[in-house]
Amino acid sequence: MTSNDRSATVRARREGAVLHVELNAPASGNAVTEAMLDELLDVVVAPDPEVRVLVLGAAGDDFCLGGDRTEFGQWLEEDPTGRGIRVAGEKARRVCEALSGGRLVTIALALACDLRVGAENTSFRLPELALGLPTAWGGLLPRLIHEVGAARVRELILTGRAFGAAEARELSVLQRVVPDAELDDAVAAWAKPVVRRPEAALRVTKALLNSYAAATRLADPAFLDAELMASVAAATRRSPAGGDGAGGSHS
Repeated sequence: MTSNDRSATVRARREGAVLHVELNAPASGNAVTEAMLDELLDVVVAPDPEVRVLVLGAAGDDFCLGGDRTEFGQWLEEDPTGRGIRVAGEKARRVCEALSGGRLVTIALALACDLRVGAENTSFRLPELALGLPTAWGGLLPRLIHEVGAARVRELILTGRAFGAAEARELSVLQRVVPDAELDDAVAAWAKPVVRRPEAALRVTKALLNSYAAATRLADPAFLDAELMASVAAATRRSPAGGDGAGGSHS
C-alpha cells in the first residue's frame, strides 16, 4: 500500500490497482472549494496507468454538502459578474467528466461514478433552487435525468425535498444499499472482480457504455453549466428578494 496526504482537503492512497481518494474537509461537510477541485483534478485526470478502479470516499458524517456557499459569496464580493464561480464551475465539470468518462471504473455515492453504493442511513437532496441557484454544476443534470427519469428529477429539483437510501436505489441514484458497517466490504466486493478484467477490454467497455448512454440524449449542455451558475448567482445577489442566497455560510 502507498499513501499520500496530498492536502488538507483531499487524501489519496493506492492499494494495488485500486486508488482510494477521500474528501477530507469534514468540518464543512466536505463542501467543495476551488482548492479541493484543484486537488481532485490533480488526482483523477491522469491516474497511474496501473490503476483500474477509483474509489471516492469522504471523511466525517457527510459525503459532500455541495459547493461551498461561503466561497461563492466571497467570489461575488470580489467580482459581482461571477467570474470566480465560472472558473470553479469549469473545474467541477472537468472533475466530473474525469470520473464518469475516464478509463477507470469509479465507485462512490457520487452520481458521476459508475457504481454507487450507500449506507442505509444515507440521505440526498437537491437544494440549489432553494438557494437561488440553478441545478448546473459539474455537467451532471443530463446524467441525472438519463438515469433517474425527467419526471422524477423535475419533482426532486422543484421541491428540494430530501430522500433516503431506499428511494435513491429505486431511482437508480444508488445501485446498492447496505448497513453502514458493511459499506467498505460492499465497495471491495465490487472492486475485486473489476481489477481482474483485462485493461483494454475494461477501458473499451466503459467507453462503449458511456457512448451508448450519451446517444440517447439530444444534447448535453454541460459546457454551459459554469456560465449558468455564475449568471444566476450574480443576478440573485443583486435581487433584494434573494440577495444573500448564494453567500450564506455552509450548513
